[in-house]
Amino acid sequence: MTTPPNKEKPVITIMNLENPSITQSVLRHLHDEITELIHHIHKRGLDKVGQITLTDRTVFSDKSVVNLAQYLALRELDLRPLQKKLAEAGLSSLDSLEPNVFASLKSVLQVLSHALGNPAKINFDFSYLEFEEGNTLLQKNAYKVLGDSRHKRIKRIMATLPSEAAADYKLVYNLIREGMDIARINCAHDDLSAWRLMIDNIRRAATELDSQCRILMDLAGHKVRTGIILSDPQTLYIKIKKNNNDRYPNTASFRIISDDDGKSIAMLQSGNEFIFPVPKAVFANLKNGDRLSIEDARGKQRHINILTVPEDDHIVGLCDKTIHLITGLKVTWQRLIDTVYSDQHTFRFVNHNSMPGKIRLRAGDNLFLHKTPIPGFVIKDPSNGKLTMVVHTSCSVPGVIDALDLGARVWIDDGKISAYVSEKTPDYVILRISKTGPKGAKLKSDMGLSFPEITLNLPTLTDKDQSDLDFICENADMVGVSFVETADDMHKLITELVRRNASNLPIITKIKTASAVKNLPEILFVSLPSHPVGVMIPCGDLAVELGNIRLAEIQEELLRLCEAAHVPVVWAPQVFESITRFGIRSSSRPGFTDAAMAVRAECIMLNKGPFLLDAVRLLDMALKCVQDRQHKKNFPFMYFTLVI
Repeated sequence: MTTPPNKEKPVITIMNLENPSITQSVLRHLHDEITELIHHIHKRGLDKVGQITLTDRTVFSDKSVVNLAQYLALRELDLRPLQKKLAEAGLSSLDSLEPNVFASLKSVLQVLSHALGNPAKINFDFSYLEFEEGNTLLQKNAYKVLGDSRHKRIKRIMATLPSEAAADYKLVYNLIREGMDIARINCAHDDLSAWRLMIDNIRRAATELDSQCRILMDLAGHKVRTGIILSDPQTLYIKIKKNNNDRYPNTASFRIISDDDGKSIAMLQSGNEFIFPVPKAVFANLKNGDRLSIEDARGKQRHINILTVPEDDHIVGLCDKTIHLITGLKVTWQRLIDTVYSDQHTFRFVNHNSMPGKIRLRAGDNLFLHKTPIPGFVIKDPSNGKLTMVVHTSCSVPGVIDALDLGARVWIDDGKISAYVSEKTPDYVILRISKTGPKGAKLKSDMGLSFPEITLNLPTLTDKDQSDLDFICENADMVGVSFVETADDMHKLITELVRRNASNLPIITKIKTASAVKNLPEILFVSLPSHPVGVMIPCGDLAVELGNIRLAEIQEELLRLCEAAHVPVVWAPQVFESITRFGIRSSSRPGFTDAAMAVRAECIMLNKGPFLLDAVRLLDMALKCVQDRQHKKNFPFMYFTLVI
């Protein structure tokens, strides 16, 4: 049904006074309950504010602090019976009071007082937000922390930049043009020089587009990961990486070294470069144009062409075809003489490259997690009449081993592998694999480890974080941090920013552990009076930490809590994940549903992937479609024409 805009809107009565069940007695009882509730949130709210120890007493006049404290006091009670009675009376059911708790309760009390013919008497000596003032304050804080969007929408889009953004200006330009409001640089990847190039590209593109794009630099934090797992060091299978960004594209690059040096070298593959040792006498006489001729392990004739690089004082070998090397292969050094290659010397290849490997684990296998950084290896155990895998690897943070108790759950690779501690020694724990996919799951080097049932008590900032923070304070608009789990952690981070004259640099704290969820109110109490702050809700991390079943519940509670504190939220769902990774053909209806629900937050984050640009474009369109129809938890009625 369409209502012409020039006609007067009908008046809607607030209270259902014609309902015979709504008697003066019912209204008086509701009046008393609301009055008692106001006294409760006032007293308990003041108690909670008084418990804040890391800030001065100005917190009592901070309206966001007071509102958050009153909201927490409210949530101590089961309000469902009261809400039901208020709804039956045609009054607000208090469903959306987070931004202005006291004003919402006061408004209901005033309506009840008016219906009963008694003036409401509410005189409390504290600062509180008037109705709708909370939403205004939230928008103001969102602008301060996240900046504005110039893409004709209220909600911002944050995109994690890939490494290519350092060299590919067009990619950065197109991301901003299509809707990226905030560029996220993950300090766990790349280095200062790459970050500087990314920032230059962002600033340049934003200027050319007359747009705004803020920069969030996310501290790497503690990388609790599996150690190196090596394949057979005697074999080296090299597949050419087409169109790579190396100095010598479409080739495998070998660093030619003297075998005297090779005896002390054990090198992991770096990009598309490998170690190739040759005899000392050969190394001393190699020239441009020479080549190493090899019949590889598959019987294929291959040539490694020699290139000397005087400025770097080293020798490079280039091969433009896939090659399979094993220790013991015959290698012939050849030199071009009168258009014909002539053999100079023959020797045997010895592999000094250690290649990262992978192991397929299944339920029932054992994984030994060591403190000592040993290279990973595998033993096939035929005991009990069944062949099982016994895998050994190390943990990048040895102190974690001490914190684990028998039975503690461990998740590997974002929950793809589930395990528990079955045995413990001073040097290692044995993890029994309890769940994988139907075909097992691959265990590789540098996979993330999660421990949902323990508090790791790791320092807030690593040495690398401290170093990176110097650069961030000078170049970024926001700093992201993953390991703030307590109020003390937040206080330490704020202290480090003040020490670097960056007391106004907004902090985006990622709530990714059970401890961080539990302590979020205290974390916010510490931040609100003195520092601009936002909260990131990473759905993937929380699902691993808390389980998929509790994710929806916890996510809702975090959104409500942040709204009560007037703190902007960066929502990081696995929204459009398949589009980002695999393209638009992989898109799903749930992905677009997630986008519609994302307007509950002030910003939505996309992870990097080969189709990131498509994901930004589609998310921009989806947000524009739904933003006028939903604000936080409210779906306002609108004039509309139903078109079939």
